[in-house]
Amino acid sequence: MKSLVSGPGVLLIVSGFLAASVRVATPLLFAALGETIAERGGVINLGIEGAMLSGALAAALGSRAGGPWVGVLAASLAGLLIGILMAIISVWLGADQVITGTALTLGAIGLTGAVYRVAYGAAGAGLSVPTFHSVPIPLLSQIPIIGPALFQQPALVYLGILSVPAFWVILFRTRWGLALRASGESVSAARAAGVRVLWVRTGGVMLASALAGIGGSTLVLAQVGTFAERMTAGRGFLALAIVVLGRWNPVWVAMAALLIGLLTALQFLFQALGLSVPYQLFLMMPYLATLLALGIVRGRTPAPLSIGKF
Repeated sequence: MKSLVSGPGVLLIVSGFLAASVRVATPLLFAALGETIAERGGVINLGIEGAMLSGALAAALGSRAGGPWVGVLAASLAGLLIGILMAIISVWLGADQVITGTALTLGAIGLTGAVYRVAYGAAGAGLSVPTFHSVPIPLLSQIPIIGPALFQQPALVYLGILSVPAFWVILFRTRWGLALRASGESVSAARAAGVRVLWVRTGGVMLASALAGIGGSTLVLAQVGTFAERMTAGRGFLALAIVVLGRWNPVWVAMAALLIGLLTALQFLFQALGLSVPYQLFLMMPYLATLLALGIVRGRTPAPLSIGKF
């Protein structure tokens, strides 16, 4: 124990903790970035949990058929399908967004469970899929502590990191981003300016759900290497809270996702330190911390004014 927590052992533990935090945060980051896009356009996409779960199963099926990148593609398409349904029902037909998203998530839970059992049997035990391996970036991965955390990760983690500035540019430096934000702030003003609000919102919801599907694929292909029923365990709903904590800004959303990743990875840190603390306690921490943070920041940054309005 003494050798583990002294000298180089401390650096090794801290570096491993940070690397685990980044990996754990990546699925949340993809889902939260997508939800940021949807909500900026005025749509609360509660189907994000269903899109993540569908993406996770599609990733497992696709990866076994053609490798990890095929799994990612399949996951994005599965999430996209959820987004299309969400857009048709809530954007074009004007159904309540909360009810629609909840129904899609519940439907996805049942459908993924049924498909999984048909494909792999009722038990599904021992299922393993080809996954992404860590790809160290020369020189940068050798930086003490932060090198392994940021520059010795699977490809999907790098994709998540690069997505943050990309979606910031899309939201704040493109005409489509301006139209999307206008649709989320004032539907009437956006329409008066010539914005095709229904189509812009449809694009936002579809993109959001595709990203959530990729988030689900990250769970399977860059973390656990298998699929289990309901394996997302509420991460989609956690992503909804991360968007609020991140003030609907991709950069702050990334910081909030990393914070939740740090809290989630505490269980691995305490296990490495040999502390006999029930791991269930640390499974609760991200959700409890999110509730506390939401209570603190409530009202400080208002949501887009036209969320849920037509």
